[in-house]
Amino acid sequence: MSAAAEAYLNTRVSVMATQLFDGDTIGRLAQMQLPELAERFDLALLTDDQYSAQTRSRAIEQSLIGLLLSELQILVRPMNATERALVLAWGRKYALFNLKTLIRGKLHDLDPKEIRDNLFALPPSIRLADEDLYRAENVLELLRQLEAGPHSLIARQAREIYEQRREPFALEAAIDQRYYAGLVRQVLQFHDSNVQPLRQLVGAELDRINLLWLLRFRFSYQLSPSETFYQLVPSMRLLHRERLLELVNLDTFPRVLEALPPPLDTLLAVCQTVIDVQRRMGRYVAHEAWRIVRQGSSGVARALAYLMLREMDLYLLFALIQGRLLNLSSEVVDIALEITEPTCPWSGASGGMARAA
Repeated sequence: MSAAAEAYLNTRVSVMATQLFDGDTIGRLAQMQLPELAERFDLALLTDDQYSAQTRSRAIEQSLIGLLLSELQILVRPMNATERALVLAWGRKYALFNLKTLIRGKLHDLDPKEIRDNLFALPPSIRLADEDLYRAENVLELLRQLEAGPHSLIARQAREIYEQRREPFALEAAIDQRYYAGLVRQVLQFHDSNVQPLRQLVGAELDRINLLWLLRFRFSYQLSPSETFYQLVPSMRLLHRERLLELVNLDTFPRVLEALPPPLDTLLAVCQTVIDVQRRMGRYVAHEAWRIVRQGSSGVARALAYLMLREMDLYLLFALIQGRLLNLSSEVVDIALEITEPTCPWSGASGGMARAA
């Protein structure tokens, strides 16, 4: 990127970062009801009672994802080809949400309108060839068609896994794994001053993903150490290949947490469930992203860090809106917004907008 383009991108990120939520903002939002939220975020549909809560929730989710991806499109404009490829690769997770929706629809023979209604409208630089895939007769044909486009590596591995095992879980796990492996490949294309902050940022995200997958696959799904390791994507930061090999062979949830390297061992020392780990690892990634936004000089790293933080904020906003639409108690909403800690013993994953992990 030229010096002028770098300066422009850094200025854009600095301006956009002023809209990110801090603790005070989240506290104020938690006190707002639907009319106030609709006015604050220009979401008129929120208060339109002629639509069901489910319809409004789906429309708001689409609107928030559209907002995030429109900002992504603005940020990639001054980038060179390598930088743009990385940021677009990150954003293509939303295309993979559509792919999973199509796959589930084919597997369960859902009504075509129901499938279509659950697909996100995405910009051309990110979306799948939805119409062609939509007309595929079955999952294998769908994946073969996808192999001709930018998702060819994901589609090929997913098809091979599905042909071998015919298990929806294995198919979706393969899609997620190849997505994160693709991000790693994009980071490894950099050989300049951008590489270190990108390795730190994407590495922190992979630390989060690997630990959550490891805990779920080993102790919720009862997979063997070898099966679990096969699903992971070694991080460029803390949870590298050798460390993951050590962790997957530990036989209890507490032993895995005790064996983590600093600062994760201290950060997660009090965790009792996967949901506890999920929340604290989210904060770990957010802390790294905030550090890069505030102190970094790499335009592409700051842009990606901003998008990650913006996505987290929009997840929180969506959780708040869902809580209001469903008339949930303030205690439950505060847990969703991470204002208070959960007290339930459940060890599964939390809800919210669709996400890859």
